[in-house]
Amino acid sequence: MARRPAKRKTAARKPASSRARRPAAGGRRRSRRKRRRTTKTAAFAPFARAASELGVFAFTGLIGLAAIFAYFASDLPDTGALWREGEGPRITLLAADGAPIMTRGAAQGAPLRLSELPAHVPEAVLAVEDRNFYHHFGANPVSIVRALIVNANQGEVRQGGSTITQQLAKNVFLSSDRTMKRKIQELMLAFWLERKFRKDEILTLYLNRVYFGAGAYGVDAASYRYFGKSARHLNVGEAAVLAGLLKAPSRYAPTSNPEDAGKRGRLVIEQMVEAGFLSRIEADRAIGEPILLAAPRFEAAPYFVDYVMKEMRPLAAGVDADFVVRTTFDPKVQAAAETGLIAGVALAGGDLSETEAAAVILDGEGAVRAMIGGRNYAKSQYNRATQARRQPGSAFKPFVYLAALKAGETPDNLVRDEPVTIGDWSPGNYHDKFFGDVTLREALARSLNSAAVRVQERTGRARVRETAKAMGWPGDLNLGPALALGVDEISPLDLAGAYAPFANGGFRVEPYVIDRIETTDGDLVYRRKGSIIAEAAPSHAIAQANDMLMSVTEWGTGRAARIPGYSVAGKTGTSQASRDAWFAGHAGGLVGVVWIGRDDNAPMDDVTGGRAPALIWKEMLERALPPPVYVPRARQTDPIAGLLDASG
Repeated sequence: MARRPAKRKTAARKPASSRARRPAAGGRRRSRRKRRRTTKTAAFAPFARAASELGVFAFTGLIGLAAIFAYFASDLPDTGALWREGEGPRITLLAADGAPIMTRGAAQGAPLRLSELPAHVPEAVLAVEDRNFYHHFGANPVSIVRALIVNANQGEVRQGGSTITQQLAKNVFLSSDRTMKRKIQELMLAFWLERKFRKDEILTLYLNRVYFGAGAYGVDAASYRYFGKSARHLNVGEAAVLAGLLKAPSRYAPTSNPEDAGKRGRLVIEQMVEAGFLSRIEADRAIGEPILLAAPRFEAAPYFVDYVMKEMRPLAAGVDADFVVRTTFDPKVQAAAETGLIAGVALAGGDLSETEAAAVILDGEGAVRAMIGGRNYAKSQYNRATQARRQPGSAFKPFVYLAALKAGETPDNLVRDEPVTIGDWSPGNYHDKFFGDVTLREALARSLNSAAVRVQERTGRARVRETAKAMGWPGDLNLGPALALGVDEISPLDLAGAYAPFANGGFRVEPYVIDRIETTDGDLVYRRKGSIIAEAAPSHAIAQANDMLMSVTEWGTGRAARIPGYSVAGKTGTSQASRDAWFAGHAGGLVGVVWIGRDDNAPMDDVTGGRAPALIWKEMLERALPPPVYVPRARQTDPIAGLLDASG
């Protein structure tokens, strides 16, 4: 029986249309990958845009930083100054006669390596100035942030946060101006120093260049200045005192402020304990040891010397040399002033222990021959003769009367001395005593306030201001009626300059202390050319004013200033509530001004210009002037007796 062939099993096929709708497996995978890529691209798109914007911002910032760097680096100083040993010129001051006064300037000790110093010397500096010195890169971010916060709160640069490296950069290359530009330049130079030198080298440079006060640059010079020995032999207490000076050399100077210097030194020792440089036992031993200072060096007329140094800087600017300065100083006149101050205070009596004093003596051409800026330079270096501006009181009145004389009045013209009111202002006389009709001479001699105001008002305030300015008054003057009573502040030196025309016949001069500056090689740097600026007042008016001023000392408020054998022309002055007491005048070609008062401007106990200042002025000028020459009068003979004698 024939068999049928077996049927082959095959998968059923779907219609063509179904096959077209369903993609193949490979296509499906590609589609899924494409969708995933699209999804990922969309997800990362914001980040890509942010990165692109950040890149543009960073590039712009780099350009800005480069521009800022270029701006601050454009006027950076020459770093070659790092190797110069001197911090300033050495200056020799000569008196008017050529005798040396002193040599002053940057005292530079021998350069010392760290290995030559006791370990506690650099450790004391590190403990108080920069404890993290060996661990930072030239700047301390924490200190900078703290300083930025303080400065932002204060609205100005008040705190520095400087490291030792930054201080070295500032001391050697930059000024001490508290500006943001200087601070940024300081940072740039600090980074340069850190890259150029090892830490020990930077610390060595710092210790040999930093200023310790009293003209001493470097730890060795400071050690000699304060302790009379090399820094190689400093003990812990001495090293602490020197380290404490760095914050404020004048304030913590052991020579002038031993108490503050001691407190600061103890603080440094405590900082050394905290830093691990000293044990508690070593610290207590150092605190218990006495600090012995070197014997003070004599310095003639320290206030005068300080003023000369200040005045010479602009005159010798730009000259890199050591200088010899011929000054106007007269040692004999200075000695007379210093002795006269002591004698006058003693003669005045009363309690003047809490008061300060200042005095200036100059000649008719304005050359300052002597200067006293305070009663004790060791306690206070503040020069009251040049820096203190105080109300002169009645010492201004000569300018009021001089204006009236220039306008045609005479010393014998009358003025009414009785209470006067201008607006709501009514000045009174001393002890409210009035004299009725008086001459201008008497009004000035008795220092009558109401009469002086009346003279001013009828002469014109503008004329009074013009006269005072022509005589040499340097500052602005009051526009109101109180002008006549000396309410405008002035320094003793400037008042002496304004009185000089009374002594020289009516010519305005400028007070000066420097006659000539030369280098030590003999090259001329500066020479004063002439003294007279202009005519201050007509000679006849000056003569009349001097005649009136002599009445002040002959029978007026300034009788205590009389000098036997000399004509003294001067004026007393007392400001409101006796805050200031003055005597200003001239005799024998010298002009002198004496001021007494308190630094806090508090009232004094009934101190007037006619007492202590006048006595001091007299004691000073009498010693400064040569003995008076007395010309004996010729004997008068009786002609009749002569005939009788001749006849036998």
